[in-house]
Amino acid sequence: MKQSPNFSRLFLAVAGSVIAGTSGAFFTSGAVNSWYQGINKPWFNPPSWLFGPVWTLLFVLMGVAFYIVWMKGFDTDKGRKARNIFLIQFAFNIAWSGIFFGMRNFWLAFVEIVILWWLIYRTIKSFSAMDKQAGMLLWPYLAWVSFAAFLNLSVAMLN
Repeated sequence: MKQSPNFSRLFLAVAGSVIAGTSGAFFTSGAVNSWYQGINKPWFNPPSWLFGPVWTLLFVLMGVAFYIVWMKGFDTDKGRKARNIFLIQFAFNIAWSGIFFGMRNFWLAFVEIVILWWLIYRTIKSFSAMDKQAGMLLWPYLAWVSFAAFLNLSVAMLN
């Protein structure tokens, strides 16, 4: 039997993801217009204005994926595992901004983003085990974090 959409859960999942995800802007916003301008960056560094829209889209996709898994249920071992790994990777996502922009520790941020990458991959696997579409929605996130990790490494090497 097909489950009918639960729009309040969808709203909570997407809004929660976007709000939690943008909390990293606490560290980012001041840095981007000050000290970050003066550090060495690689030639492929995207313009600053691009990061906001890309991350917003990724947070929306994460929220939709979370909603799909939530609708499948968190009352099973697979459901609890999927929820928990998602929440852990999300905490690592938020922490990266604090390490890179808040602490200005590029090497520690690189180590952290490598761990984040692995956690995203584990999230994709656990979401896919519950719903293939939910897992597929997270591949753009993994691709962007792969690029961000390379960018982070480049900044660390140049500074």
